Amino acid sequence: MPIVDDIPELRRILAQTHTIAVVGLSQHWYRPSYFAAKYMRDHGYRIVPVNPAYDRVLDERCYPDLAAIDAPVDVVDCFRPSRDIPAIARAAVAIGAKVLWMQLGIRSDEAARIATDAGLDVVMDRCVKIEHARILGGLNWAGVNTGIISARRPT
Repeated sequence: MPIVDDIPELRRILAQTHTIAVVGLSQHWYRPSYFAAKYMRDHGYRIVPVNPAYDRVLDERCYPDLAAIDAPVDVVDCFRPSRDIPAIARAAVAIGAKVLWMQLGIRSDEAARIATDAGLDVVMDRCVKIEHARILGGLNWAGVNTGIISARRPT
């Protein structure tokens, strides 16, 4: 699987995935991880919080790490520093995730190699919430130029 950096592939990922494990999800409403996870939950995705500091986040059980999750995960969404991502990539592979998603400002070529070698799609330096709003969420109806111009309906 490739490193995903185009609209059709981002649309495919967002349309075909349902469960997102958010690594580094904070219980504080003002943190970007909380805001993004809440948005995705409000748009029909199941959120699985991963943070050893908490028992519950967004009224969901919070897991200390990816290995502790007892249900299938489609996307591993990373809110951790780039130096932590290779280990998270290995854990994502181990649990059978389909996508390794690194949030804005996060890039790791080593983690991308680990994930793509195992068949995962990889998204780097993009916010899942922003991409969902831009591609599937109707952000354009609010007058925001999403950069997506097409006469065709998304599939």
